[in-house]
Amino acid sequence: MRVLIADDQDMVRVGLATILDAQPSIEVVGQARDGLEAVALVRSLRPDVCLFDIRMPHLDGIEATRRVAGPEVVEPVPVIVITTFDEDEYVYDALRAGARGFLLKDADPDLLARAVRAAADGDALIAPAVTARLLRTFAAGREGAARQPVEPLTAREDEVLDLLAAGRTNTEIAGELYLSLSTVKTHVGAIMAKVGARNRVEVVIWAFESGFVDRAPRR
Repeated sequence: MRVLIADDQDMVRVGLATILDAQPSIEVVGQARDGLEAVALVRSLRPDVCLFDIRMPHLDGIEATRRVAGPEVVEPVPVIVITTFDEDEYVYDALRAGARGFLLKDADPDLLARAVRAAADGDALIAPAVTARLLRTFAAGREGAARQPVEPLTAREDEVLDLLAAGRTNTEIAGELYLSLSTVKTHVGAIMAKVGARNRVEVVIWAFESGFVDRAPRR
């Protein structure tokens, strides 16, 4: 899978590229020093996944994410936001802008590679340190704002959504609920359709905004 990295710090950008190029089936095809350059490279190179820093000159990572992966983009490119700043508002804004993952720069190489592969597969990976706590913090002031499902979720879909909101991957959900991976993907697809989400990150945001995570049993 082809990856583009955008970070204004040369050492960080080269380090990420070195880590990813060493992974099987991952190739870094472009590097950008700021958000504007990143957006231009995305449009010319069409990578499979992007890694964007939050704070970059000319155009920050959140706006760059919105331009290549936001709700209005016809053919969005998966973006993982990676930063040293783990303030709550950055996480929520990045996910709202269309990011499919959020990692801190101190993440280990294995987690970085897993996040890239997850994004390329249409999955999502948010660093464990920032998953539920940060989404819950921002959803607290927005409860009730989320649209209601076009039709009620089934009992099984409720279970799958509960685990999605807890940060589980499809494989982990399959193991916990004793389902096949294809069945889990079918349930996730049905949930996305019912709540009007384009991807699993939007499903998780919906779960917190609608109050689902407060009424669902936590695991």
